[in-house]
Amino acid sequence: MTKEFDLAALLAERGAERYELHAKYLNHQQPRMLRTIGFDKVYERAEGAHFWDADGNDYLDMLAGFAVMGLGRHHPVVRKALHDVLDASLADLTRFDCPPLPGLLAEKLLSYSPHLDRVFFGNSGTEAVETALKFARYATGRQRILYCSHAFHGLTTGSLSVNGEDSFRKGFAPLLPDTAVPLGDLDALARELKKGDVAALIVEPVQGKGVHEAPPGYLRAAQDLLHRHKALLIADEVQTGLGRTGKFYAYQHDDGVEPDLVCVAKALSGGYVPVGATLGKDWIFQKVYSSMDRVQVHSASFGSNAQAMAAGLAVLSVMENEEIVANAAAVGDRLKSRLAALVDRYELLADVRGRGLMIGIEFGRPSSLKLRSRWTMLQAARKGLFAQMVVVPLLQRHRILTQVSGDHLEVIKLIPPLIIDTDDADRFVDAFTEVMEDAHNGGGLMWDFGKTLVKQAVANR
Repeated sequence: MTKEFDLAALLAERGAERYELHAKYLNHQQPRMLRTIGFDKVYERAEGAHFWDADGNDYLDMLAGFAVMGLGRHHPVVRKALHDVLDASLADLTRFDCPPLPGLLAEKLLSYSPHLDRVFFGNSGTEAVETALKFARYATGRQRILYCSHAFHGLTTGSLSVNGEDSFRKGFAPLLPDTAVPLGDLDALARELKKGDVAALIVEPVQGKGVHEAPPGYLRAAQDLLHRHKALLIADEVQTGLGRTGKFYAYQHDDGVEPDLVCVAKALSGGYVPVGATLGKDWIFQKVYSSMDRVQVHSASFGSNAQAMAAGLAVLSVMENEEIVANAAAVGDRLKSRLAALVDRYELLADVRGRGLMIGIEFGRPSSLKLRSRWTMLQAARKGLFAQMVVVPLLQRHRILTQVSGDHLEVIKLIPPLIIDTDDADRFVDAFTEVMEDAHNGGGLMWDFGKTLVKQAVANR
């Protein structure tokens, strides 16, 4: 007799096998990595900006699923919208009709960037970037895309072509024609544009890797240069968009910046249904979809599905009703200012930077002999180990989830849910201060863990 599917029963019966299942059937390095750094926790439930384990211990989330959980986990408005759309039993994804939800979400999204006219919906940030790359190349008739050094943008083949991290690109060549230019270097941009074959520059207004912000005025000047050479500006707002930096879009911190294409994803999902969106000017869409014969020249099987569209509409409604962008700006300012005040206090702390609730904490070579020798030991084994040494006690001792900003970087990136309050911000700063105090006083447990990381780094060479 066939047993009826029961999700709760399945999880109760097999949930404890989670790490073994991943090791056997998925990315086998994931559980290995988590155990190595002491992150092999078992979280039982989550709400807002917090997790709880089986013992009822509360954990503060300062990672937000790499910025996916902009509204935190299980926001009641988004949950209700998804229940409502499922209960409506809509005739979804027929592909031969024009359902209302995609049009309504496109209309709402475009209201935040009135210089743009149309939207393509996909399923992820990297799909949004892929769409922008395709549209830019077709609309301009050129092949080469410029990107900024240390950019991310995604890991599918087109997005990987504009990814500035060599470790991601290694072994996957050949990629699309591309050239890296330093973020903020207008002379380098001008030199490439003079060659006449550039379709677009794609740029993160605040880079996720390392949390480096485009210099004031750079985006506007780059836009003018690009347009003078009949090339396009693509703003990758997959991580920075929807309020993360204290503006709806990060490019809006610079006056007069109006990108030709804008990529969003992550927080638009509400943390439930994957969604990506590429916003663009009408003339670009008119060129790509130039006739009925080309109506499906770019599409996505699950793009514009009702669940994703309902989640996106609910997210934007919550952002307005609960003043999420203003909260990100205010709490982010408090968090950044309190952390910045620690730079002169701790020699291992080099810089605090960022906007809104996207903050980078960078560590650097200390001046005192004892700390410098320990720092040198870590750097010799693998750059980035000290930042990992800070991340681990934040989780183990203070139950705060953070992570480093990128491979081989001594930077921790804070990208918490945009709903965190001042108590959450203060909780992080107090915990971080204790960890830094321990590091500077030669705390045994922290530096002992550093030795473990060194051994693991050497073993992986």
